[in-house]
Amino acid sequence: MHRQHTKSRLAAGALAAAVALTTAPPAVGVGSHTPTADPHEGATVGWATANGGTDGGAGAPAENVYVVSDRAELVAALDNAGAPDEPKIIYVQGTIHGNEAPDGRLLGEQDYAPGYNIEKYLSCFTADGWSDQTHDYCGQMRRLRQTGSNNLKRQQEIKIPSNTTLLGLGDDAGFRATNIMLHVDSDIVIRNLTVEAPVDWFSSWDPWDGADGSWNARFDAMSSVTANNIWVDHVTFTDGAYPDSAAPLGPNGKPANRHDGLFDMKDGTDFVTITNSRFVGHDKTMLLGSGDGNADTDAGRLRVTIAGNYFEGTSQRSPRVRFGDVHVLNNYYVARAEDPVWPVLSGANGGHGYFLGLGYDSSVVSEANAFEYTGPGADETIVVEHWNATEFADSGSWFNARPVDVEALAAADYETNRLAAVAEAQAEGTAAPDWALTGFSTDVRWDPAEEYDYDVLTDYADVKWHGKHATGAGALVVQRP
Repeated sequence: MHRQHTKSRLAAGALAAAVALTTAPPAVGVGSHTPTADPHEGATVGWATANGGTDGGAGAPAENVYVVSDRAELVAALDNAGAPDEPKIIYVQGTIHGNEAPDGRLLGEQDYAPGYNIEKYLSCFTADGWSDQTHDYCGQMRRLRQTGSNNLKRQQEIKIPSNTTLLGLGDDAGFRATNIMLHVDSDIVIRNLTVEAPVDWFSSWDPWDGADGSWNARFDAMSSVTANNIWVDHVTFTDGAYPDSAAPLGPNGKPANRHDGLFDMKDGTDFVTITNSRFVGHDKTMLLGSGDGNADTDAGRLRVTIAGNYFEGTSQRSPRVRFGDVHVLNNYYVARAEDPVWPVLSGANGGHGYFLGLGYDSSVVSEANAFEYTGPGADETIVVEHWNATEFADSGSWFNARPVDVEALAAADYETNRLAAVAEAQAEGTAAPDWALTGFSTDVRWDPAEEYDYDVLTDYADVKWHGKHATGAGALVVQRP
């Protein structure tokens, strides 16, 4: 059963350290209150403290400490002289470009698939779908799109091995056009970096995906696949210079989606903590679990803590959860229906935007999150969206600075979907799905306080201040080794 706790275990650098500052916030910025990173520090709050804890490259010998400033240097440091899984600490200086060729040149779309043209690609779709026969170039466009996508994957994907700490030096360190991949690895710490989501020049169009068709981009800014014990802290995730709003228009009259997730976790990823980070200007932000039928890999896993972060202009999936036991604590959410670059439209005003997505067999505990949504048609239904979940608990959250009953919103959405699922089953003469027969409950099957100690900010102003001033790259001091 879920209940609210205020038991404290504070430590420098983690959420608790930054949260502790909010009792007397300065008028502007974090100033002298900026915490300083210890390169050997591990996660001190959340699920990443379980399963033996998460301290990345802590204890690395001097020869396993690197300062890197380009892609080649990073790849060499990750290899660690042929011992990639030994503890190592890597300081990132400046921006590392995933598109950087060995000669230092930055690769573009035509380098990956010379001759590919998105307008020609789209012109090959008919009312019945794709056809190589629509134009004489259609077979070529189909092959070039796939070739370009595969070449892009080989170039932009950078795998982070086990027992690694990545630290950004200064407030301008980070990655651009890079898919940071955490794949079958464990014990990884990533702090004080800006990660700009890679642009998928070869995103595929599916006219049958949804009522209006959909784009399917391939690359996340950060991906975790069958990895465990991960701590992401003071990281800024963004679409940066390439918002989807500036992309070419697709057949549905909307811009092409050239980004996938900012940080997606799937295939049994487990024991993850995300603290003091910023997620800004993106569509599909954070997906936990890749399908309702993936119980063999995801059931009993996907244990994630999302605490003290700032979400602005993120249209959906902040997060969207399947299977996981997920703790969403003291986050600050901001969305505007009329934002010129990052507009967010909820179901109530003709869109699909939402903050918390409750998926199949998930168990989400939400505590003292601050949600703000403004503009025409903006209402509190944007806070939560239901996809077959039967358990959810919230306490102490706010919508536009006022207390909000998020549990009632979730229960109402569940009931709407339940009635639709039962009616569909009756019309088809089939059994209703199990989730529609289970019923909705706020008595979840786990309690975060029984897994780890944490502190809860119970004042709206403190949560807002922390989100605005103590999150993301640059809000953490990292000293050069």
